[in-house]
Amino acid sequence: MIYVLLSVVCSVLVSVLLKLSRRLSIDVGQAIAWNYVATSALTALVFRPSLSVLSSSQAPWLGFIGLGLLLPLIFLALAASVSSAGIVRTDAAQRLSLLISLVAAFLLFGETLSVGKGAGIALGLVALACMVWRVGPASERHGEPGWLWPLVVFAGFGAIDILFKRVAAAGTPFAASLQAMFALALVVSLLILLWRRWHDRTFFTLRDAMAGLLLGLANFGNIVFYVRGHQALPDHPSLVFASMNLGVVALGAVVGTMAFRERLSWINGVGVALALGAIGVIAWG
Repeated sequence: MIYVLLSVVCSVLVSVLLKLSRRLSIDVGQAIAWNYVATSALTALVFRPSLSVLSSSQAPWLGFIGLGLLLPLIFLALAASVSSAGIVRTDAAQRLSLLISLVAAFLLFGETLSVGKGAGIALGLVALACMVWRVGPASERHGEPGWLWPLVVFAGFGAIDILFKRVAAAGTPFAASLQAMFALALVVSLLILLWRRWHDRTFFTLRDAMAGLLLGLANFGNIVFYVRGHQALPDHPSLVFASMNLGVVALGAVVGTMAFRERLSWINGVGVALALGAIGVIAWG
């Protein structure tokens, strides 16, 4: 379980770094681009993928392109959500995005809806409604309602999960798929930065590069330790899945409330508790 614990820590660390970016005057857009430099390089070094499979006619390039577009865009939404809604609600919304991929599994991939998973989906939707509940003027930033970005994170990560399933179903090796996704995400991030450089006169800085490389290290650690967790416990996928998602929600709640003094209304707190319950019901349902 040490791998799962490390994956949980890395996942919450990503949110912490995004939370600190505003205080440290880090340009999040540049940091996200450098993050994909780090993840692309680490994927090549750690997994050593064979890229010849990507030239196959069976390679799911539509899925790769969709992920290449979504990954950096949802990363920006994640940063906006952490800044406006806080780590607690953002991490919970991100983990509850599994509801979307679960529904897609029944509608698109032919899986059977069990009573336990159906109950978990219903409980998760109630949890999401409680977590994004508007708690007053303090929840708004530049006129944006406090529930907007957590919902974008929820929908975006759900869409990413579905695309991951599509790519996996095509049979392309995991490492090669990861390399293709990160490389395309890097290209999209660089295009966004070039547009900002031309439109807003944004300047590249060493501070943003260093922050982005650290962000990429945490992002990659989240992935590689989660994979290692499944490899270490091949007969207990539900245990790894549940421990990962419950751990992120729980640790995110502790870090957000204690380290950053995030204030939750009572209904937001109920939402976080229901999120924990929903993940548990889905995992063991």
